[in-house]
This record gives sequence, C-alpha cells and structure tokens, in this order.
Amino acid sequence: MRLLVLGGTRFVGRAVADNAVARGWDVTVLNRGATAVPPAGVSALTADRTSYAALTEALGAQQWDLVVDTWAGAPSVVRDAAGLLASRSERYGYVSTRSVYVWPPQPGADESAPLVDASPDADRIDYAADKRGGELAAIREYGPDRVLMGRAGLILGPHEDVGRLPWWLGRVARGGRVVAPGDPDRGLQYVDARDLAAWLLDNLVRHTVGPVDIVSPRRHTTMGALLEACLSVTGADAELVWVPESVLEEEGAEGWTHFPCWVPSTGELAGMMESDTSLAVSTGLRCRSAEETVRDTWDWVQRAGMPAPREGLPLNGLPTELEQRLLARVEA
Repeated sequence: MRLLVLGGTRFVGRAVADNAVARGWDVTVLNRGATAVPPAGVSALTADRTSYAALTEALGAQQWDLVVDTWAGAPSVVRDAAGLLASRSERYGYVSTRSVYVWPPQPGADESAPLVDASPDADRIDYAADKRGGELAAIREYGPDRVLMGRAGLILGPHEDVGRLPWWLGRVARGGRVVAPGDPDRGLQYVDARDLAAWLLDNLVRHTVGPVDIVSPRRHTTMGALLEACLSVTGADAELVWVPESVLEEEGAEGWTHFPCWVPSTGELAGMMESDTSLAVSTGLRCRSAEETVRDTWDWVQRAGMPAPREGLPLNGLPTELEQRLLARVEA
C-alpha cells in the first residue's frame, strides 16, 4: 500500500506514518521540513503546502493509494492539495475534530449533531470553521464516497506538542502539593494518537467513508486514574490535592486551559467528556489503557525533553499564584 501523509513529523501525523511503516507500507511524508526529522522508513518531500506552485512541484507525477491529511489551517489549503491528489489516489483520510459541531457540545451527542458554518474556499478563520471547511474541501474534490473524516476529541500520547499531558507530567514531576481539579472520579474521554492512527488506516483500507467521532467511550478512564498514573511513572514526591469545583469557580480557575484534559461536570464544557462514540467502537477503535499512554508519553519526554509549545496555541497549565490560592483555600 502506498501512503502519502501531508505532515507526518509531528504528533498525529507522525503516529500515522509510524503505524504505516510498521505495516510494511510504502510511506511518503510531505511537509516544510522545518519542525522535526521524519520518522525512520519514510520518503520525504519538502514543500510549503500553502504555496500551490511549491506543492505541485513537490508532488510531481507521483501516485499513491491513500492520502492522510492533518491540516488545521485555511480550508483552501486542503482544497488545493485534494484537488491535486484526487486523480492520483484512491481515498483521502482527513483528521478532523469534534470542534466542528455547534458549541456547546451536548452530552450524548454523536455524528448527527449540528455543524458550524464553513466554506471549502476560505482563508484561515478559527479552528472549528477551518476544520469543517477542510472537510468540505476534501469532499468536494474527492466526492463523499472517497473521504473518511476522523473527528477526534482530546488526543494524547507520545509526541504531544499541545501541552496537555506533558504539562501534567512536568507539574507532578516537580513534586509538592499539586492541585487536582474537582472529583477524581470525573470521567475522561480521549484517544491516544497511536490508536487514532491505527483506526484511520484500518478504515481507509476497509473503504469506510464519512464522519466518525474518534475518542474513547465515556469513562474510558477518570481524571483521578490519569493523575495517579502520572505519580506512578514519574516517581515524584508529590501529593494530589483535590479541590472542589465550587472553589475552582470562585477563584477563576478554568477547565481545559488551567487544568489540561479536565472539564467541569456542569456548564458549557461538560459535554466534551460525554459524547456517544459507539460508531468509532463499531468500526474498530481500540483504546489502550491510560497507564500505557501516560507511561509512554513520560518515556518520550525523558528522551526528547519537554516539548516547546506549538506555534499559535495558547499556553496550558495552572499559574503558580493561582495554584497557591487554591491550596490555601482547601487548607484553611
């Protein structure tokens, strides 16, 4: 099987390339060549895909069976790539996001939820519209019977450069009293990038098409189990201090940003961890344990160092001053 990965050196794209190489496929990655070394066993093409001329030159006359695209910027860039590749590949896998659904996410929502407005020809707008526009661009160029859209939820695992699980690992490794948000039994839905990659390639081969929400079943794990795993793998002299949601709200501590991976049990964020992903399970999504994801991510951080924040993304994590205020509240 001949696979082209548009990207292929960072996080999800890298997981896709690694998985395909392990299958014995002929793998090509295309990217700017500016951020990371391509995985072993792949052929590399270098181009800034925002330049149509550069992309056309880099692709040449080559053909592939499958294409995987992780692009998260202007939909017009997906349009141009898909337009060039539709006649020289069979199927297109687009790594999308559950953010394409109208906000806020509703508990129990699935692929039938309302979608944001978007255009396949747009320049960069915002993450939700960009990803939905990318979906529309791929569908327009390939046709709906040749496009698979994996609408991912929270993605964790080795090579994560978003600053979520690595932030928790770094904070726990520093030791001391660590603010843990809300109830340790709060359910957590996520997908390991390697499990996302395996699902995507399996389903491209099976000719699965259309949108599928790719995240673990509800309560695959809990926030408590995730943080206990961080304690275990780091071996840190740290203590988790669970602070009630009411206190977090009073002090202005926010889910998702101040506490990566976590969202409160009420309010507009709550539905992010309560989606119906039965279609993903029925099409073969298998999710490894939280302990394995945490262990492997820590091993990667130990080898590669704490990742620098990805350009354009906000910094995640709890500011020291706010952490101290929260600790003081529960100790009073």
